[in-house]
Amino acid sequence: MLITSLEKIEKTRPDMPGAEGVYKQVPLSKEGGVPNFSFRVFTIEPGGHTPFHQHPFEHMQYVIEGSGALVSENKEHDIKKGDFALILPDEKHQIKNTSKTHNLLIICAVPKDYE
Repeated sequence: MLITSLEKIEKTRPDMPGAEGVYKQVPLSKEGGVPNFSFRVFTIEPGGHTPFHQHPFEHMQYVIEGSGALVSENKEHDIKKGDFALILPDEKHQIKNTSKTHNLLIICAVPKDYE
């Protein structure tokens, strides 16, 4: 069993060209012995965003705090605290913090080999 706190996990800037105001923490990962999925937490500053991108694996997201938009190829979907989202493999997407004053925090579960 592993129990940790997000406060103990270092924030880093992800290696994502085109990301602005984005920080990543990985509290549960293969290094900690997870068998299948890793949990990543992204903090996106006001006005910040991930790049519009895709990858070959699904991921599931949960909005911990704040609000923003999850952008697909066809639409911009509003997201807020308490919302869940599933992004399928190879589905193009972007996450934006549309707030001018508050951070957007999202838990993102991915297969452990893609953390």
